[in-house]
Amino acid sequence: MLRIKGSALQKIIAQAERDYPYETCGLLLGKVDTNLRTVFGAYETPNANPDRKHDRYEIAPADYLKAEKKAQEFGLEIVGVYHSHPDHPDRPSQFDQERAFEGFSYIILSVNKGKVVSYRSWELIDGKFVEEEILIFG
Repeated sequence: MLRIKGSALQKIIAQAERDYPYETCGLLLGKVDTNLRTVFGAYETPNANPDRKHDRYEIAPADYLKAEKKAQEFGLEIVGVYHSHPDHPDRPSQFDQERAFEGFSYIILSVNKGKVVSYRSWELIDGKFVEEEILIFG
């Protein structure tokens, strides 16, 4: 299950709409308690995919390390990833599944004509994505 602070979710939505028609991406900063990931902040990263920003995202290792350092400053850790699907559903692609790690939450936002129309969160379990409930707080 994923709990996310409302202000972090709003930041992610605004970023996805701003970056349309390209995929946007970033990291979820928070804490893990057994099967509950709580997100307190969203760390925006540039989409480092050089050739297919319209349908692929990539987070550069240097940006991941910056996010990790920022999380540690606040006593947090990276608990997941978010990215958008311009003019496509908010479900993971095969490419998304191949790049995912178990133990993270993956928020995917569907952006249609520049507006976020839906979002869902997924977790990788035994190599397959399973939708997880999102609870918004604060």
